[in-house]
Amino acid sequence: MLTPDQGRDRAAAIVSRARAAGADAADAVYAADTSLDISVRLGALEDVGRSESAELGLRVFVGKRSASVSTSDLSDDALTALVDRAIAMAREAPEDAWAGLAPAERLMHGDPPLLDLDDLAKGGSEPSPEALRDAARAAEDAARAVAGVTNSEGGSASASRSIWALATSHGFAAAYAATGYGLSASVLAGEGGAMVRDYAYSSARHRRALEAPELIGTRAGERAVARVNPGRLASGPMTVVFDPRVGSSLLGHLIGAISGQAITRKTSFLLEALGTQVFASGVTVLDDPHRPHGLRSRPFDGEGLPVSPTAIIEAGMLERWLLDSASARQLGLEPTGHAARGVSGAPGVSTSNLHMAAGHVPPETLIADITDGVFVTELIGMGVNGVTGDYSRGAAGFRIERGEITGPVAEFTIAGNLKDMFLNLTPANDLEFRYGTNVPTLRIEGMTVASG
Repeated sequence: MLTPDQGRDRAAAIVSRARAAGADAADAVYAADTSLDISVRLGALEDVGRSESAELGLRVFVGKRSASVSTSDLSDDALTALVDRAIAMAREAPEDAWAGLAPAERLMHGDPPLLDLDDLAKGGSEPSPEALRDAARAAEDAARAVAGVTNSEGGSASASRSIWALATSHGFAAAYAATGYGLSASVLAGEGGAMVRDYAYSSARHRRALEAPELIGTRAGERAVARVNPGRLASGPMTVVFDPRVGSSLLGHLIGAISGQAITRKTSFLLEALGTQVFASGVTVLDDPHRPHGLRSRPFDGEGLPVSPTAIIEAGMLERWLLDSASARQLGLEPTGHAARGVSGAPGVSTSNLHMAAGHVPPETLIADITDGVFVTELIGMGVNGVTGDYSRGAAGFRIERGEITGPVAEFTIAGNLKDMFLNLTPANDLEFRYGTNVPTLRIEGMTVASG
């Protein structure tokens, strides 16, 4: 794999070729990745996989017309053909009044912030297949040792390193490297057709930050056993409490509704909500691309703009749309540094390390006054309408009775409208930064539960 500087230079070189061949403007992405994945099942090695990839994506502009192409063939002849093909395609594309590179005066200048994303930068080495195998086996062994676990889907461990580089024809060129490590276990409990499964995993930029295999495995086993012999819920209005594992999906619906494309296309249930109260006053949602060794940290966005910590929801108020340059131009606003870019196509919008700030009470207090409710630990299906905010998803979890979490329940649906759900949401104080998007335990009043 090339170094970050070499990746940056490769992206810059293809941009220069495109300009010399007749493009009015261009940008390019170089992305490379190596990964090693090991899985075990029932104590035996099941699979070993290693992959290496490198791709180059080029976007060119001829006036207001543009085209994007990508290739994994990085030979000189292939890159020459890539440039010629991109320009020919752009000349035949329809005009787009909003297309173009990010504003030159907004580009990041100077050295990118140091985010400590590359575990190998200080002379470390990739873990051996044997070390990953042992970690995966230890996680699965711990899960299978939990009383009541009857079968296993396996344990897995992975290590990867990637390089991402961006160059533009109006003065930006930078790159960074990031490592990633993962460890998981998934097991079953119960017998025959009544078997249930659950899992646990840990992800980190630095290998030393992974949770211990024994903790991961034990958590997976205990979660599976707790779900055995689920009962059924009565249908009707109910208070719903979301486990942090699934509550983070609510922030995904928020981000989809405030992204530039949803606003410019008028396909958002929050279309008129900027500057208004959309959550309860105790709710704040933050995006922090600068968190050291964060799972989604990045030194710049997909168009070369600087990034910074941002309050998206503050005291319940919607503070901003999330805009790339094209949607910002269409709305007469400024891009927000949330552009995301792959090797093909135009930029979209993405957050980085997104989280909802912790509330003021522990989860036990949050549920203490719930006479009849449900604690959701699994969501199924994607019955969410981004235009209207209507929300309906299959779920499983545990009954809440007289302020206590009791037996498992399954095969029910929770429904509401995201506008109402956001306004009736209360966060607990148990926020942990385990994933790319993190929330504490969440309580939502007034949802409708329907038993399957």
